[in-house]
Amino acid sequence: MTPHALEGIKVLDLTRLLPGAVATMMLGDFGAEVLKIEEPGVGDPMRNSAVGDFGKDAADTYFLATNRNKYSMTLNLKDPRGRDLLRKLVEEADVLVEGNRPGVMARLGLGYEDLRDVNPRLIYCAITGYGQSGPYALLAGHDANYLATAGLLSLNGQRDGAPVIPGVQLADLAGGSLHAVIGILLALQARTQTGRGQFVDVSMMEAALSLMYLPLASYLAAGKQAPRGNDGLSGKYACYQIYETSDERHLALGALEAKFWASACHVLECEEFVAQQFKREAQPLMQATLRRKFKTRTAEDWLKRFAEVDSCIARVNDLAEAVNDPQLQAREMFVELTHPERGVLRQIAPTVRLSDTPGAAELPPPALGEHTSQVLQALGYDEAQRDAFKQDGVI
Repeated sequence: MTPHALEGIKVLDLTRLLPGAVATMMLGDFGAEVLKIEEPGVGDPMRNSAVGDFGKDAADTYFLATNRNKYSMTLNLKDPRGRDLLRKLVEEADVLVEGNRPGVMARLGLGYEDLRDVNPRLIYCAITGYGQSGPYALLAGHDANYLATAGLLSLNGQRDGAPVIPGVQLADLAGGSLHAVIGILLALQARTQTGRGQFVDVSMMEAALSLMYLPLASYLAAGKQAPRGNDGLSGKYACYQIYETSDERHLALGALEAKFWASACHVLECEEFVAQQFKREAQPLMQATLRRKFKTRTAEDWLKRFAEVDSCIARVNDLAEAVNDPQLQAREMFVELTHPERGVLRQIAPTVRLSDTPGAAELPPPALGEHTSQVLQALGYDEAQRDAFKQDGVI
């Protein structure tokens, strides 16, 4: 059997909702043993978060999409016995991930300083909205708030229009999830050199800030921000724009390099624009002309014509078209898992591709507390003790 990159790494997932769930799922995809710790009788709110979109019989749709390759244990951390059980788990863990506001875990006696004494090799990752320090550290927030504070939300939207919330959770995922994984992997590598774990402080707002290298570079150099929808890569230039076709579809033109722009102008029969690609005064005329030309043919017709040259154009797919796109199909970007209650689940495959130690979707998302008894038995608790814990609400 092909080994996994994170084989032997034990992860305790104390997170709720999206950022931590995706981060620990990514670790699980590459072989880490992920144990999800959930509140007895309640569990992760993601287990019941999709009612408005899918109906009560599919309320766990979001949970199922983000929690494969994990085990689930229920544990009441408000009970001293529950906290003692977590400490026992920490003794053998490599990584702990939590998503509480700063200070919550420390008040339970389960903060990094506390657990470092239990296991000096522990890597403790805390995912928060604004980080562990600063005047906003204890503020509540969600994705839109972090994007707003970082300045990213001010970039999204049409020229002369209001800011628009992106259709995906950029701060949660590109911020919380990916930066948590990066931090954990860096800390694991450092541990091979020092023998010690460390604290990983992930701020989703700061991570959102890190997505804006180019807009911030322009601002820090010039001291001003381009108007929304009029930045070089968000609507300023005719060569990098979205155009509507005669069948009310949209094509994304990304012809930044001169050779690609020349090819596009050839297809569009407007070679007079080749030399004016980035001339500011020419943009209104070029954009108006291209909008008019693209409206004369269907999206499919234009794609056929562009296929004869080397240029950068793509149809704006809806989700059904993306799922069935031949490129994604060829790359096998969707996998299937069999869930004991929900049947076949179709999910996004691991997106990091390693030639020798690839990731895999192997375990279906767990039922709430499905592995609690198994974990306690491994810790040495007999059936009577486990029953007592259950009766007392510890598990």
